[in-house]
Amino acid sequence: MPRELLIRNVRPAGGDPVNVLIRDGYIAEADAADHAPGAEILDGEGMLLLPGLVEAHTHLDKTLLDMGWHGHTAGPSLTDKIENERRVRRETGIDPVRQSGRLALRMLKMGTTHIRSHVDVDTEVGLAGIEGVMVTRERLKTAIDVEIVAFPQSGLLIRPGTLELLDQVLEMGAEVVGGLDPCAIDRDPKGHLDAVFGLAGKHGRPIDIHLHEPGEMGAFSLELIIERTRALGMQGKVTVSHAFCLGMPDSSRVDGLIADLAKERIAIMTTGPASSPAPPVRKCLDAGVVVSGGSDGVHDSWTPYGNGDMLERAMMVGLRNGFRRDEDIELALDVCTYGGARTLGLENYGLSVGCAADLLLVPGETVAEAVVTRPANRTVIKRGRIVARRGELPDPVS
Repeated sequence: MPRELLIRNVRPAGGDPVNVLIRDGYIAEADAADHAPGAEILDGEGMLLLPGLVEAHTHLDKTLLDMGWHGHTAGPSLTDKIENERRVRRETGIDPVRQSGRLALRMLKMGTTHIRSHVDVDTEVGLAGIEGVMVTRERLKTAIDVEIVAFPQSGLLIRPGTLELLDQVLEMGAEVVGGLDPCAIDRDPKGHLDAVFGLAGKHGRPIDIHLHEPGEMGAFSLELIIERTRALGMQGKVTVSHAFCLGMPDSSRVDGLIADLAKERIAIMTTGPASSPAPPVRKCLDAGVVVSGGSDGVHDSWTPYGNGDMLERAMMVGLRNGFRRDEDIELALDVCTYGGARTLGLENYGLSVGCAADLLLVPGETVAEAVVTRPANRTVIKRGRIVARRGELPDPVS
């Protein structure tokens, strides 16, 4: 017998109330009858039905959640933060299995059904972070999908041996090749991108590069990424995270970069940062660039802030971009749902018949209200199975 779940009285994306029938993990009917013999019944109570939230950029391996309060001690520069992180990691003895599990479960109960996690790989931490997140990924695989980016947080070329570790991690099953500030950290943009794109070609993996570099430095690195993507036929397989350079005041320069990103189908990830330049979301979307959203670090050595709630992240993207109308706030949520799904290459994502039943039920008259008020009463469905009810997880989750 097929496994069925009938969700009564829900409003997909804020539309009219319907009953939604899920069969064997997929949406079978989007306007079903009131009864389905043998099906599990879930009363939607008139709530909004949204696709599962997509966390397109976080760091599961190094959160300090539930380890007591750790005040922020890093200096202002990126290098300060990297060195501080290594010190904090040694002093606290972060267990990547425990910490990645804590953060993944927190994200799950708030409606996230897919996570892309950048996981540190360097000559000090070795493979411990990757191995820890892989344990969490396997343990929670029926409740949440976790994609791993092999990420050289401490630098790639400036720390000999890191390239070989990345190669090993990709052999172990990491899905994405990570990179970091080719000019500012490795100080060898050609060498850095040779290494990153070389690993992607060798292993047949996509790329996700942190680009914190501001202004013209960042624009130069971004141009090199665009050129590599074009030359190597990597269109649709490259993401640039943060891309602070797209927030520089020279609008004609930014417009040219955005046009090239769209042409080469390079995605952008933004956190909607409050204190850094940020990509203009509407301008990027209007040009055809895929834009996703992410929490980045959640209460770790980089920042004391964050809770992993992608509804809140949508609000922050909206605030950063001056979105106030309902349709604009919905656009911010799209960044944290459909934009993330496109960035991760998810198939059958959404609310249509035939889509995977990775869903979120949340109170609210409109989608905009749900983003702004972020109610705690959320029910999460993964592959047609209820994995969180009213903001609470079953014990244990598996």
